[in-house]
Amino acid sequence: MSKLALPRFSKFPKLPQLPRLPKLPRVDPVIRTFAMILVMTFFATLIALPKESSFVIPLKPNPRTIKLTRPDLNTTLFGQTIQRSFELKQGLDIQGGTQVVLRAEMKDIPAESRTQALDAAKAVIQRRVDLYGVSEPVVQTSQTNGEYRIVVELAGVKDTDQALALIGQTALLDFRIHKPTSASPSAQVSPLAFLTEFQQTGLDGKMLKKASVQFDPKTNEPVVSIEFDKDGTTLFGKITSQYTGEMLGIFLDGYPMMLPKINQPILTGQAVITGQFTVEEAKQLAIQLNAGALPVPISVLEQRTIGASLGQEAVAQTFKAGLVGIGLVMLFMTLYYGWRGVISSFSLVIYAILTIAVYKLIGVTLTLPGIAGLLLSIGMAVDSNILIFERMKEELRAGRSFGQALELGFGRAWDSIKDANVATICTALILINPLDFTFLNTSGLVRGFGVTLLIGVVISLFTGMVVTRTFMKLFLSEPKEKK
Repeated sequence: MSKLALPRFSKFPKLPQLPRLPKLPRVDPVIRTFAMILVMTFFATLIALPKESSFVIPLKPNPRTIKLTRPDLNTTLFGQTIQRSFELKQGLDIQGGTQVVLRAEMKDIPAESRTQALDAAKAVIQRRVDLYGVSEPVVQTSQTNGEYRIVVELAGVKDTDQALALIGQTALLDFRIHKPTSASPSAQVSPLAFLTEFQQTGLDGKMLKKASVQFDPKTNEPVVSIEFDKDGTTLFGKITSQYTGEMLGIFLDGYPMMLPKINQPILTGQAVITGQFTVEEAKQLAIQLNAGALPVPISVLEQRTIGASLGQEAVAQTFKAGLVGIGLVMLFMTLYYGWRGVISSFSLVIYAILTIAVYKLIGVTLTLPGIAGLLLSIGMAVDSNILIFERMKEELRAGRSFGQALELGFGRAWDSIKDANVATICTALILINPLDFTFLNTSGLVRGFGVTLLIGVVISLFTGMVVTRTFMKLFLSEPKEKK
């Protein structure tokens, strides 16, 4: 059997040594957290400051004034345009405006359809107010003692007569057929001229029995089913037979809601509107259709005009009271806890900056009760620090080092802080009533208080457990405690 002889090397060639990469210094987690807090506070300060602010540097002999202008956010992310002006939105009680309480007359509406009719009327009024251009309108419904009401708050509206004329009309639903009259193709004419090509057919919301959301058995996609009464069935059958292949415009208050195409004659008075809806879009369309199918007469029950000067005066007084309260809290913490109190005061300043920035980012409408919720949450933000400091005192008296007392103080105080804040968060959610339960609060002012309280509690947990802890680890050393 033959053997293969492998060549022998007396010496293997030496490979060139690669230069060793320098080891990156390991960043202390405390330093990393501190840097994150500084960056977050910097950007939050930019958002929290007014759009135009100026600072005076007292230089001698000529003081210098520096003016800062914050640009608005205008960008596109994942195909969505994001625009933010980062200005605090003011509610009715601060900015001034009009509050109108409307009564929906339900005597001609069946009892089982009254709640649906009220929601439909609310949707129509909300859409009208949006078209009117009112900033941050509030439209809410209430049912008390057999009365169905709609409360409309229009901040900054001075022409109350025009606003009442806008929201006090009964919704008018009608069906129009598309009949081109121009020589040019419809796609090339202006949108306004295109809408004028729709002619009324005599079919309106009074002939519509109901509209409901259903699901296509083949595709399982949500669709909107409509059903007409006897007269509507006859007229709808004539229209769909004569204009098969044309567009049937569904108009509410003169504005087009949908422009479906008639695929075939419909003689049963029952039709299905398809359009690749989401479930929420189908529900909204059904509500708007029912608004015309169940016309609810609206009457003005109460109208109040709130002057902006009253709101601004109340804000100024509340702002002064808030500054005095924060100052007293910081003074007490500094005098009673020394350097720990100073650190908690810095955390309180960061808390205030982050809170205002969050208000501007998510668009919280600030009201007087909302300001009260903010001030209340400031006191609760310091409350967690007091619990932590007292726990630390107990550990230091037990002979533990400052580092051990710090960790044990935060760890053992967390259970009490967690329970207290979870209870407050649950209370705030009940006040906000995000699911619009009828047996809970529906007032916009109370909801504003709940929103500011909820935001304040969540941010106070961050500043109390993260910011204060990080600052104490960095800037405080082993103190001399009396045993």
